[in-house]
Amino acid sequence: MNGGDDAASSAAASGPPPSLEWRFSQVFGERTAGEEVHEVDIISAIEFDKSGDHLATGDRGGRVVLFERTDTKDNGGSRRDAEQMDYTVRHPEFRYKTEFQSHEPEFDYLKSLEIEEKINKIRWCQPANGALFLLSTNDKTIKYWKVQEKKIKKISEMNIDPSKDPGSSSPLPLIANGVHADKPQDYLSKDFPFPPGGIPSLRLPLVVVLYAILFLLLFLVTSQETNLVARCRRVYAHAHDYHINSISNSSDGETFISADDLRVNLWNLEVSNQSFNIVDVKPTNMEDLTEVITSAEFHPIHCNMLAYSSSKGSIRLIDMRQSALCDSHTKLFEEPEAPGSRSFFTEIIASISDIKFSKNGRYILSRDYMTLKLWDINMDSGPVASYQVHEHLRPRLCDLYENDSIFDKFECCLSGDGSRVATGSYSNLFRVFGASQGSTEAATLEASKNPMRRQIQTPARSSRSMTSVVRRGSESPGSDANGNAHDFTTKLLHMAWHPTENSIACAAANSLYMYYG
Repeated sequence: MNGGDDAASSAAASGPPPSLEWRFSQVFGERTAGEEVHEVDIISAIEFDKSGDHLATGDRGGRVVLFERTDTKDNGGSRRDAEQMDYTVRHPEFRYKTEFQSHEPEFDYLKSLEIEEKINKIRWCQPANGALFLLSTNDKTIKYWKVQEKKIKKISEMNIDPSKDPGSSSPLPLIANGVHADKPQDYLSKDFPFPPGGIPSLRLPLVVVLYAILFLLLFLVTSQETNLVARCRRVYAHAHDYHINSISNSSDGETFISADDLRVNLWNLEVSNQSFNIVDVKPTNMEDLTEVITSAEFHPIHCNMLAYSSSKGSIRLIDMRQSALCDSHTKLFEEPEAPGSRSFFTEIIASISDIKFSKNGRYILSRDYMTLKLWDINMDSGPVASYQVHEHLRPRLCDLYENDSIFDKFECCLSGDGSRVATGSYSNLFRVFGASQGSTEAATLEASKNPMRRQIQTPARSSRSMTSVVRRGSESPGSDANGNAHDFTTKLLHMAWHPTENSIACAAANSLYMYYG
């Protein structure tokens, strides 16, 4: 649990890293001006694998699209080129790999409920034998997919034209029984008299062999094509009464959890007909329900630990070694409510929409409607840092409630080294903050080919302290850096940070934008 102490102390000694200058890398599915976006094409999930060489996206149409990185592969260059690459920042490049239909729309006849095909979450599993494995889920059903290259033989062409006579340059017409039309059909009886009783030496198996050889010589010119085939290995269904909001892999490589509003279930990847309920917050009387589960995540190192967040703004850390049903938590992380600040919107904006562990498991990043918060799992008195994302929208909470924007669920992500955090906002904007001690980095970027177009320069703030919460971020009124009003119909909900490099993938409607710094 303390694996990040040495790294944190060395980082503090050397000072915070310099601010990054973000550059556009790629875009997939770019829209032209005025082009209509179809609902089924809107991206609803993004996830890098642990190596960072593959990226998966899911959309509202139930499709999963895979991308693979190309700039890290050996292109056969010289040693001099390889040495020059070490001194320059490599431009991360991905290409389309394959796609498959993960979920289809269904109808629950018992509850008279339509089940959307929209992909809620994607999680990569450990690869094996050159195959990729991943989990995808919609509101009710989780599926375990295997994606592998397979070689398929196909008949590409024939050696000769069967309509041509081998002894003549001009084709001879054929009739249905296989003889030439310009010859009498009884020519065999005239040219080749059969002895009485037939030919004793005729062996039919030899004729079959000759026909097979002739077929191979004339027709079989084959080619091998390599196709990517996605196969569903397991389906984990009928375990959730409410909509699934999270899935997360365990570090043991064998189990994963799935969470809905009231329960967290533990699964084995190889067993699809049984799961274990490890968290249940459903009260005996549903009228006594005061909070629901909003997100759940396994600890990246310790397979016995996991965290889940609630709609009241709290995070609970649990240890599965304590009991089979983890109703009691090991630690509770929540920020005390400021006196006199309670309003009708207090609980709504306090609801946590996403949580992420840092790579070393020392910190938890949480996102509520207004802020990003960074928590140290060894200190449950309050967050060690808080980053203002939507504070300038506080005067407009009534309008946001009327158009349901206040219920938007923004995701968050951390860099692989834990030095930066990021999350999305409206008008296709996203925010990047420095999380290192003493860092004042706070950038606002736009999901477009010119991400720095709406860059907001923020004044230096006080450094992060382990005893006092630091609050950073732009506190401009309800407009962007260019003075334009925020567009609440264009929102950047989903994003992911590359596990080893400063590279971000984010979704703006049906377009996937990638940036590097």
